[in-house]
Amino acid sequence: MRTFAKRAALLAAVSTLAVSTACSGAKTEEASTTDSETTVKQEQVAFTDIGSDIRGNEKPTQQQIDEVNGTLNDTYLGDIFDQPIPNDYSAYPVEGDVTLDVWMAAPAEIPDMNTQLVQKQVQKLTGIKVNFITPPVGQEADAFTLMISSGELPDIIIDPGRYPGGLEAGLNDGAFIDLTDLIEKNAPNYNAWRNSDEMRRKTTVTDSGRLLGFYGIAPYSEWMWFGPLIKKEALEKTGLEVPTTIDEWHTFLTKAKEVGYTEPLNYGSSYGQIFTGIINGAYGVWDWTFMDADGKVQWGPAQPKAKEYLKTMQDWNKEGLLNRDWATADFNQRMATAISDKTAIMMDSPDTMWSYWKQQNDIDFVGAPNPVLNEGDKPQVSYKNFMRAGTSAAITTQAENVEAAMAFLDFGYSKKGWEVFNYGEYGKVHLIDKDGKPYFPAESYIYKDPDGQPVATTLHKYRVHDWANIRDEHNSNPLIVAEGSYSGDIRKTWTEEMDASMTMPPITFTQEEASREAELGNQLATLRSEYYAKIIMGELPVDAYDKFLQEAQKMGLEEFVALHQAALDRYNQR
Repeated sequence: MRTFAKRAALLAAVSTLAVSTACSGAKTEEASTTDSETTVKQEQVAFTDIGSDIRGNEKPTQQQIDEVNGTLNDTYLGDIFDQPIPNDYSAYPVEGDVTLDVWMAAPAEIPDMNTQLVQKQVQKLTGIKVNFITPPVGQEADAFTLMISSGELPDIIIDPGRYPGGLEAGLNDGAFIDLTDLIEKNAPNYNAWRNSDEMRRKTTVTDSGRLLGFYGIAPYSEWMWFGPLIKKEALEKTGLEVPTTIDEWHTFLTKAKEVGYTEPLNYGSSYGQIFTGIINGAYGVWDWTFMDADGKVQWGPAQPKAKEYLKTMQDWNKEGLLNRDWATADFNQRMATAISDKTAIMMDSPDTMWSYWKQQNDIDFVGAPNPVLNEGDKPQVSYKNFMRAGTSAAITTQAENVEAAMAFLDFGYSKKGWEVFNYGEYGKVHLIDKDGKPYFPAESYIYKDPDGQPVATTLHKYRVHDWANIRDEHNSNPLIVAEGSYSGDIRKTWTEEMDASMTMPPITFTQEEASREAELGNQLATLRSEYYAKIIMGELPVDAYDKFLQEAQKMGLEEFVALHQAALDRYNQR
């Protein structure tokens, strides 16, 4: 990926924008506009307390609905987390006519974000118009590359981590602006929320102390979302308990095949294909980098028991215990197989499978811990949520109104923004309980969509699932909180009962490190995928792993690990 042709001009633009923003921020009492740019208000609004009218009200009047949905009044919302959510609305509504171009890869359920209902409401509340640029589903990576290569950037990019080398590389190349000196003034809600907890602060700042973007950050560390799920009917037909060791897994899968599940383990995954961290983790052969018992970085595919893991999977594949298309199946193919009589175990999200298995096909299931080699060992998982949730956003050097762009993003970290993004429209989608907490009633459009769409779709249609905001996953994901759902119980149990101490935190690389890390990482990932797939499919013998490891070392495996170690050391010093 080349840097911008006009890098010097773009970097000069950063300085100009920062200066003009700082100057325009000098106004404090009343909103004002200039001929050169739209400005935001700087006076806080006082609201009439309507808590007694809204809390616990199951049949609000149209006037009450309009007051909640059409104004910034948040007096009916309670403080339900350890730290109160900020509620500075002094910037809204933005004065003048301002439209922001926002690039983002939209969920498949809402391919055109300009039609997304919550985003429309946010634009009305903030006074900021938005033009979403959404690439076709499946073409996001190519579209992003073309956009960056063209040098023509929108005002805001959602998921700027796609930039080669990350946000710091984008800053140094002149694509993104440095927000460090602007956050406190122009994003008071984000600034207050990220500083209200040490983990949130540490994971939203660079090693050098710079603030480069708006990160999705939660009130808590979200439960892990991916793991082994077993059909209850498979347990009943086999007469076996939930397996916990690798040997018990083999016994269960063999018995499941005997009773009619022709491809009992759905092994492939669109989230990782060969590597899932579920079976390979039992051997300490983690997907990618992890921390060993001494807190040092290691590369999972190069661990001592890798050949033992590969031998196990090669045997299982020969015995017909895996789905035959595990290396190539996409999401839709996996779900079609999952609901058939072929599959006994899925490795996926219980949220997803509660929708596909239980809701749509009345198939009950249970969660299983990641397997271990020896009975009595504690299950392990290389996933931990560091209060980072949803996605992130960066403002580009071509943003015509940095102040308005920051105000737009800052709304997601206000109390009103928390309600709107997570719970959608008041009345049709959510109500407020007696404690001031939003919830989805039984008649919510989330569950009873007028168009008949399933919850897996309505959770994107009537609320926003991935955004740079305060994401309240445990309370606002309808697949978790729906009556009868046990998805959240499974995720909570996984999180509490498995050891995640080896998980790498969200480290960052310097510009010099980033390009080299990306180069080595791509090479190693390609090498790993090729060898591991062929060995498991029996196209190569297990001993071919020795050659794989030699090639990985020649490629620069030690350098790759050293780059991650240096980044981890800096992270620990933040």
